[in-house]
Amino acid sequence: MRRFIAFRVFFNCRFYYPIFTVLFLDFGLTVAQFSILNAVWAATIVMAEVPSGALADIVGRRRLLVFAAFSMLVEMAILCFAPRGNTTLLFSFFLINRVLSGLAEAAASGADEAIAYDALQAEGLADQWGRVLDVQMRLRSVMFILTMTVGAAVYDADLMTRIVAAFGSGYQFTQAQTLRFPLYLTFILALFTIATVWRLDEICPNPKADGTCEEQFGGSAMDAFKLTLSTGSWILNTPFVLAVILFGMLFDGILRMVITLGSQYYRMVQLPESTYGIIGSVMAVMGLFIPRLALRIAENHSPAFCLWTTAATALAGLSGMVFFWPYAGLLPALVAFSALYMVGFYVSFFVNQQASSSRRATVLSFKGLAYNLAYGFIGIVYAGLLEVKKTGIDAVDINTQAVENIVFKKTFFWFPLSLAAGLAVLTAGVLVWRARRR
Repeated sequence: MRRFIAFRVFFNCRFYYPIFTVLFLDFGLTVAQFSILNAVWAATIVMAEVPSGALADIVGRRRLLVFAAFSMLVEMAILCFAPRGNTTLLFSFFLINRVLSGLAEAAASGADEAIAYDALQAEGLADQWGRVLDVQMRLRSVMFILTMTVGAAVYDADLMTRIVAAFGSGYQFTQAQTLRFPLYLTFILALFTIATVWRLDEICPNPKADGTCEEQFGGSAMDAFKLTLSTGSWILNTPFVLAVILFGMLFDGILRMVITLGSQYYRMVQLPESTYGIIGSVMAVMGLFIPRLALRIAENHSPAFCLWTTAATALAGLSGMVFFWPYAGLLPALVAFSALYMVGFYVSFFVNQQASSSRRATVLSFKGLAYNLAYGFIGIVYAGLLEVKKTGIDAVDINTQAVENIVFKKTFFWFPLSLAAGLAVLTAGVLVWRARRR
């Protein structure tokens, strides 16, 4: 369990996250190239998500995690040594980085939870999975606070110059130097990630009564394909798991898109840009106590209660954000973002309870695929909606940024409306299924 938690912390908390967009642009890439690279990253995850989960169930979860760790190391090394000046060559380096990053995300998705849950189950402690998730999410939040703060600080050349000046040095840092500092630190985390997964133990998927292993991991690509098909069929024929994944993808897709647009929202509620890193740390602090609350709810209430408390939290936060209250608009945003912690906890808690060891990683990969498809679909639809709204605005006397702000404000209500509509449709589907079952 400690190694699973350490892997989650080292793999997911990266020092360049607080300056992710400006890092790409300061290297010399254009906004269009940045968008293309993000699309490549998302497409890689979508294509590799389910096959990687099936491979984890066939060849072993540890092998997939080792692959993910080494991919992280290589992707960070590419950025650490990426040449500046030649835009075409630079784009090629970043393109390889995004593909490797997507493959690493897909390989780790599902395999890490599967190997950890199997270890608990082998010890007869599967009922403690909720507590493991609680500790993991809280420690990851602590690490996220550290990486957000340090990553943004070491990227600032002026701040680094003032820090060394406080120790009596007159050295002047430049942006070209500090540009890679968050990348160097993340490269070190990649080394920690490799050291962690290298010591992971694979639990036998089908032990005999005497404790010996009846069937080792192993199989062909055809076996992985067959497992993918059978797992998809199992999900479709297991209404509870299907409902959990569908509700999860609805919440995750909408809330993740809102978080992606967070900096634009903060600007609209008049929060200074210097506070964005602090806001990110505040969100991480919320991750210290929300998983513990979610654990208590999951252990003492029904899945339906978990669903509706999450829905109430998300809708309350998104509805409050619609008003764009100056400064005070941060409060409903934090409420909405807290719902994402609840979604992550509940989906993992309930899906792992239902999935068998032989297909657990594949099931979790289907969940990841559903999440990324929902996120991508919502992004495309919302981008189209923005373009439609722009055509209805007379922008003769308005600058481009002002138009973007007006359209963003006028279209934001679609997020809580879409969530409410999606909940209504999925709930109606569940009720119809129950009625037919009777």
